[in-house]
Amino acid sequence: MIPPVTLGWQPFFQQQLALEDYEQNKIARISAHHRSGYVVQTETDTIQLPIHESLPAMTVGDWVILTADNTFSRLLERTSLFSRKAAGSKVAEQYIAANIDTVFIVMSLNDDFNLSRVERYLALANESQVEPVIVLTKQDLCNDGELLKAQVQALDPMLMVEMVNALNETSVARLLPWCNTGKTVAFMGSSGVGKSTLVNSLLGESAQKTGSIRDDDSKGRHTTTGRTLLSMPSGAVLLDTPGMRELQLANVSQGISETFSDIETLAQQCRFSDCSHQGEPGCAIQTALDSGDLDTRRLNNYLKLQREQARNSATLAELRSHDKQLGKMYKSHQNDARSRKNK
Repeated sequence: MIPPVTLGWQPFFQQQLALEDYEQNKIARISAHHRSGYVVQTETDTIQLPIHESLPAMTVGDWVILTADNTFSRLLERTSLFSRKAAGSKVAEQYIAANIDTVFIVMSLNDDFNLSRVERYLALANESQVEPVIVLTKQDLCNDGELLKAQVQALDPMLMVEMVNALNETSVARLLPWCNTGKTVAFMGSSGVGKSTLVNSLLGESAQKTGSIRDDDSKGRHTTTGRTLLSMPSGAVLLDTPGMRELQLANVSQGISETFSDIETLAQQCRFSDCSHQGEPGCAIQTALDSGDLDTRRLNNYLKLQREQARNSATLAELRSHDKQLGKMYKSHQNDARSRKNK
């Protein structure tokens, strides 16, 4: 078995291998996920892995061990996992990507510009312990780009923020320091912000379809329809995701705390430990709002994301509990059926 270095293989995964893996099995990485199954990539082959109820929940970027005849053996432990509550009213957790080192959060500088959306993606990245880089696209269509970039930077002085023209390879080259050999990077953002154009510029080829900008709302047309791993000339592995019109957060309480650490630090300075920040005396957050040190938009988004993640997390926890009980019931029925059959 050859460790697939060109697919983003790292020592963390090497430590999970046993001797028989080297002698008998294959290492593969999930490079695409379709309704009917997974596409997995080894150092030399592309293999179709049909979806089966016995398989664990997996996503693009996962590392798996296959037997000699290309059947699934096991899923390796992840370094990171991005997930969200499934879009719409469906009660389910949807995996987005796994084993990502850096996530490029892409937002255009035209009508798509939205600080609250950036904070939403940052909460997801911080929860996954993945380095976030904000990429502001369509620099060529914006006259006040530096001002907007400063607004993003004000969210966190330590946040990496890059402003690019996705059609210009020299401009896009600012992202290459994060794209070294063995690294896996992902692009996330809303539909039409220029992710696929960025991907093509980084790859130096038209790997992803792109669409022109609509005149009515200054947004690009949604073109990427599935998550796919692509090899970069720099030796990194790149994952482009479809634009997500809805990113419902769940199980990201730590990520929200890290994203809004300034607000949580202020809350600790309130006179009362149970302060609701709605006008109580000695409220440090209210004082910061009055002085202009804290933006009302940022506070409202913090409270909104807290409520959303608490609601979705409770809903998913209830679903997992229900599925667990259902599984126990099925197993009990199977055991009873076997006992009757053996009598």
